[in-house]
Amino acid sequence: MKEIKRMEINEEWAHSGIVEAGDYFFISYCMGNEGQSIENQINGAFDVLEKRLESVGLKLESVVKMDCLFKDIMDIHFLASIIKERFIGKYPARKAFETKFLREGILFQIDAIGFRG
Repeated sequence: MKEIKRMEINEEWAHSGIVEAGDYFFISYCMGNEGQSIENQINGAFDVLEKRLESVGLKLESVVKMDCLFKDIMDIHFLASIIKERFIGKYPARKAFETKFLREGILFQIDAIGFRG
């Protein structure tokens, strides 16, 4: 049995940014471009996700599941076109939620699961 590896550990918030369990990678709190437009925040979140995936040798096409969190669920209309640009036909399963964020400038966040097969 492989050991579970935890990376980007935040002691203050008591969480790991990346958890490797077997061939799966669980990636949390991907946010970027806080305070900017929803389009910039979606792209910023994907930039952070992409960097975290690269840190463990994966690419966006390795993502099999995403949870997309919106401050306003109606902003989901911006998501599909950005996913088409970023994932180029290799789309993950996904779900979108509306939520409240701790800081006022956050409009979007991604949590994702990647697979190394």
